[in-house]
Amino acid sequence: MANRGRLFVISGPAGAGKTEIVKKLLEKHPDVRLSVSCTTRAPRPGEVNGVNYHFVTEERFKELIDQDAFYEWAHVHQNHYGTLKATVQNELAEGHDLILEIDVQGCLQAMAQDSSVTGIFVCPPSRENLEQRLRHRGTETEESIRVRLNNVASEVATAYKYHYVIIHQDWSDVPNALEIAADEVYAVITAKRLEIENRRDFLDHLNASLRK
Repeated sequence: MANRGRLFVISGPAGAGKTEIVKKLLEKHPDVRLSVSCTTRAPRPGEVNGVNYHFVTEERFKELIDQDAFYEWAHVHQNHYGTLKATVQNELAEGHDLILEIDVQGCLQAMAQDSSVTGIFVCPPSRENLEQRLRHRGTETEESIRVRLNNVASEVATAYKYHYVIIHQDWSDVPNALEIAADEVYAVITAKRLEIENRRDFLDHLNASLRK
């Protein structure tokens, strides 16, 4: 029987690079899986329903809330986001280590209800760099950028409640910043796998064999 998987929640300000980091992580390490969240926001160019998000209407999202179908959900930047319970529990039961790339509210909910959840906060190197990244995406209106930047201070203030902080450096200063950030996230995952609780069965077996 496979050991139960571990759940890692990743969040940070919009534009910090969470999506790029997770994408690079999954490319390099197929032993880690991504949980696909639901959202009511419109797909961005290149996003695929069921791969990046499950894109649903506000009406359908509210139905899922009423059905208590979400592991966590939140209203962020004028849209709803949520993670389905069935998605998380099925993956963990099968022994898969699972990444949730979700907003700060959702991460705090997940960590509050499950002490085994590992929280990873992604930070930009500076406010100026964050604004530059948001504008570079080309998918945000001026109003959207203003809303997101106004939310940054309160979002970064929650980083103290997480277990790990990843600083996604400025690409112009550190050309391989994305690679470094992805490797640091995988280092966290590896460290959790090596904790005593995840090696207890092996140690029990080894100790028993040495006593013969």
